[in-house]
Amino acid sequence: MINSRLNSPSTTHIRQRLTVTGVVQGVGFRPFVYGLAIAHDLTGFVGNDSGGVFIEVEGTATAVAHFHHALHNNPPPLAHIETINTETMPPNGDTTFIIVHSQAQASTNTLISPDICICDDCLQELFDLADRRYRYPFINCTNCGPRFTIIKDIPYDRPLTTMADFPMCPDCLVEYEDPLDRRFHAQPNACPVCGPHIWLEMKGHTFKINGDHVIAHVVGLLNDGLIVAVKGLGGFHLACDATNNRALKTLRQRKGRVDKPFAVMAVDLDSVRQFAHLSMQEEALLSSKERPIVLLRKKGNQTSLSKLVAPGNQYIGVMLPYTPLHYLLLHASESGLLVMTSGNYSNEPIVMDNDEARERLASLADAFLLHNRDINGRCDDSVVRVVDDTLLPIRRSRGYAPFPVKLPFDLPPTLAVGGELKATFCLANGEYGYMSQHIGDMENLETMAALATAVAHYQSIFRTKPELIACDMHPNYLSTQWAHKQGLPVVAVQHHHAHIAAVMVEHRLDGKTPIIGFSFDGTGYGTDGAIWGGEVLIADYKGFQRAAHLKYVPLAGGDVSVQRPYRLALSHLWAAGLDWDERLPCVVACPPQERTILRQQLEKAINSVPTSSMGRLFDAVAALIGVRQTITYEGQAAIELEALTTSATDKAYTFTINDDIVDPAPVIAAIVEDVLAEMATAVISAKFHNAVAHLILQLSLQIREETGLNQVALSGGVFQNVRLLSTAVDLLRANQFDIFTHRLVPPNDGGLALGQAIIARQQMMNDEQ
Repeated sequence: MINSRLNSPSTTHIRQRLTVTGVVQGVGFRPFVYGLAIAHDLTGFVGNDSGGVFIEVEGTATAVAHFHHALHNNPPPLAHIETINTETMPPNGDTTFIIVHSQAQASTNTLISPDICICDDCLQELFDLADRRYRYPFINCTNCGPRFTIIKDIPYDRPLTTMADFPMCPDCLVEYEDPLDRRFHAQPNACPVCGPHIWLEMKGHTFKINGDHVIAHVVGLLNDGLIVAVKGLGGFHLACDATNNRALKTLRQRKGRVDKPFAVMAVDLDSVRQFAHLSMQEEALLSSKERPIVLLRKKGNQTSLSKLVAPGNQYIGVMLPYTPLHYLLLHASESGLLVMTSGNYSNEPIVMDNDEARERLASLADAFLLHNRDINGRCDDSVVRVVDDTLLPIRRSRGYAPFPVKLPFDLPPTLAVGGELKATFCLANGEYGYMSQHIGDMENLETMAALATAVAHYQSIFRTKPELIACDMHPNYLSTQWAHKQGLPVVAVQHHHAHIAAVMVEHRLDGKTPIIGFSFDGTGYGTDGAIWGGEVLIADYKGFQRAAHLKYVPLAGGDVSVQRPYRLALSHLWAAGLDWDERLPCVVACPPQERTILRQQLEKAINSVPTSSMGRLFDAVAALIGVRQTITYEGQAAIELEALTTSATDKAYTFTINDDIVDPAPVIAAIVEDVLAEMATAVISAKFHNAVAHLILQLSLQIREETGLNQVALSGGVFQNVRLLSTAVDLLRANQFDIFTHRLVPPNDGGLALGQAIIARQQMMNDEQ
C-alpha cells in the first residue's frame, strides 16, 4: 500500500522561477519577498536585474501557493506589479533563502518609481528626540524618498544613483543589509554621520552657515520677508512667507511674474482649510504619496494669506510638505504657509544644480539653502484639479513621472517630442508609453537643451533606442526642428488629432472604431495652414475627418492679439458685423490709434492669420465683458472667465451651425446686448459656458445620427475648465453617450506626445503597406 501523504501538496517539494515586472525596484520588494519566503519556510533567492525582479522559491506546493497569493495580493505599498511569469524547475535542495546581487541586462521593461513623499514612520523619527536621525533633512526608507531624480542607470542600486558618493557608516550599513529592516537596500539611506547635509549661503557674503542652526536661520530670513532659493528633490524652489505682502511683491518684481498665481505649501490640512475649500477627494490628493499641487477654490477674505499669492483668481494651488526638509521649514515658520514656486525665470527650465542656482537665481533670491545630494533629473511639481470627484491632471511631473501609460497595443521604439507649450515627451516601447516629467515651454534654447538631456536619460534607463520620431506639424516649433536633426525617420502629426488620440490611448481604445473628438484649445497648426483650435474630429489612430469647426476669425498680429484679448474681442465683433461700441470694455481698452490700425489689418488681411480657436473665443469673451483686457501669462483671460462663472443659471447663448461651420456671431451679438443691458458678468459668463457645452451636445447628436458613432472624447487646453467639462459631460451622459476624458495625462499640450507616438507609428505602417 502506497502512503498518499508522500505525494500530498503539504509534503511534495517543488521549485519555481518567477519573473516580476512593474515598479518593483527601490520600493522594498526584495525584502518583502525575503520575509514572505522565510514566513512560508521556502528556500531559494531573489534579486534585481534590469528587467525587474527574479525569484526562485523551493518548498512544499502548499507553501509555494500561499507565497504566490501573498505576492499577488499584498505587495509593498509603493510597488506596482505589471506581470508575474512563472516557470517550474526541478528542486535543487537549497537550504536557505537569500538576496543575490543585482544583474544588468541589455533590454528592459522595468518601471522606475517616481519620487515619493516622506512616509509616516520616517516623519515620526524626524521629530523624535531619541532617534539618531532627529531633524535630519534626508531621512528616508524603502517606502519613501527620492527615486527617479537620483537614478543614473538601472538596476536601481546605490552605485548607479547620486548617493554613490556617500559611503554608509556602520549603523546605516547594518540597516541596509538587514532584509527585515525597512531600510534594507534603501538606496538613499543615510544619516547625519555619513549622508548629505544642508547649508545656507547669503548672497554677497562668503560665509556659510552649517549645522543645527541652518533651519532656524532660513526661517528667520523668511519671517523677515526675504526670498530663499531652496534645493529640493527635483530642483529649486523660490520660497517666501505666503502671508507677507512685501515679500510677494518683491518676488513678483524680480521674477517678472505680474499676475500668475504662486503655489503655496501649507504645514497641514487644518492650515489649508483656513483659506481654501476642501472636498474629500481634494484632501486625499493633498495627502497622497504623490503630493501634487492641487488647485482649490479660495475662501473669502477672512484669511492671513496674502492676496498677492493668486491675484484676481478664485483658485489657488496648494501642496503639503513632501520632503523632510520641507517639514522642518514649515514646522519652524511662524505662519506655516510658504510660497514655493519653481526656481527659474519664466519659461526657463527649473534650476537643479548648486552652481547653476548661484548664477541663474542670483537676481531672484536673497539666500540659498543648498545641499550636496546631486539631482540627476530635474522634475517640477505636478498640478492637478478635481472634477466630478475625479482627478484631472494639469501638469504631470513629480510623483507621477516616469510611471508610464499602458498602451492599447505594442509599439516599436518610438519617440514623440510634443509641441511647444507645457512640453513633455513620450518614449514608447512595447506595451508602455513612458511619459516624461514637465519640461517647460519650448520657447528658448535652455528648455530645448533640457528636453534633449531628459530624452537621453529616458533612453538610457529604459534601454530604448527609438526607430522613429513624432513631432508637431508646426515647422517653427523648436521641438519639431530638433526632431528633424536626429537622423531618424520623422512623422509630423496634426496637433488636434494628437489630442484626441491621447484620450483614446489613456482609455486603451483599440482605434478600430472611430470616435467623435472635440479638440478645443488655443493654438494648433492646421493642415490648411490656418491656426486651428475649435475642432470636431471623427478620428482613429490612422487619421481623422474634420467634421466641424469654429468659423475662421482673423488673428491680427498673431501673438500681439493673444497678449491683448481686447484685440480678439474686436476681431470677433468685426467678423460678426457688429459695431465697436465705445460702451464696451474691450473697445475702451483699445487706444484709438490702435483701433484704426487693427481695422485696417482686418479689412485688408494684413499680418493676419485665420483662426478657428475656441481658446481665443474664450479670451475674446473675457475681454468683451470686461474681465481681462491684457494678459501676463498664458490662459489668464480664460482662467479668470471660468473663475467668474459662479451663477447657477441654466440659460445659454446659441451658436449657428451651417454644414460643418460653427458661427459664434450670434453668441457675440447676444453677449453685447447683455453687456449693454448691464447684466451681471457672472451670469453672462455662465450663459457662455453653457452655450459651449450645448454646442458639444448638439454636434455629438448630429454626428451620431449621421454615422452611428456614440463615443465622445474631450481634449485640449480648454477642457482644463472644470465648469465647461462638468457641464458638457453631464449633458452627454444624459443623452447616453460614452464619454472619454483625461485622467492620466493633461488635456493641455502636456498630453500631446502620447497621442503623437501612436499616430506616427500607425501612419508609418500605412505608408509601408
